[in-house]
Amino acid sequence: MKHYKPRGMSDRIAWLFTKAMRFFADTFFQKRYGHRAVVLETVAGVPGMVAGMWTHLTSLRKMQTGYGPKIRTLLSEAENERMHLMTFIEIAKPNAVERLLVLVAQAIFWNLFFIIYVFFPRTAHRIVGYFEEEAVYSYTEYLREIDSGKIPNTPAPQIAIDYWKLGQGATLRDVVIAVREDEAKHRDVNHQFADEYDQP
Repeated sequence: MKHYKPRGMSDRIAWLFTKAMRFFADTFFQKRYGHRAVVLETVAGVPGMVAGMWTHLTSLRKMQTGYGPKIRTLLSEAENERMHLMTFIEIAKPNAVERLLVLVAQAIFWNLFFIIYVFFPRTAHRIVGYFEEEAVYSYTEYLREIDSGKIPNTPAPQIAIDYWKLGQGATLRDVVIAVREDEAKHRDVNHQFADEYDQP
């Protein structure tokens, strides 16, 4: 569990925005972690795609090389979050209301994050870093519920076994650990991208 302490107004805005989103998720889903994951992973797949696309277009506009590693990292992050979603759809089986919520959340967040990224890319990366901190915390809570027996430790879906190469005896606990590790990596990468804007 790592936390990047906010420095300056940009970081504080990113932190408060993240906490507001966390409050909504806690209020709506409470301890329904599988269903929470379905909706939140839909939103989590947006930043990497938006940032990767905009960085790609920036490279084209400036006619400069050197953007490739960042573009690949961001698009890989988006794909990874998509696989989280595909996995938790198999686990949680979202109902019609939750599927509608996914559409609304994605439509709103895509446009909002695009505007933030175009005009305030440092803040955008810090928001994602804080989102991922919260994701690590949420998946840690999920893990505690599994370990305490409050959530059944069911067999892992085949899509997760194939993606993370977990082995045929894998369980939901193994999936949650794998996803949490991914989120921790995304956390560190996005905080690093935000920090790079402070370098001369």
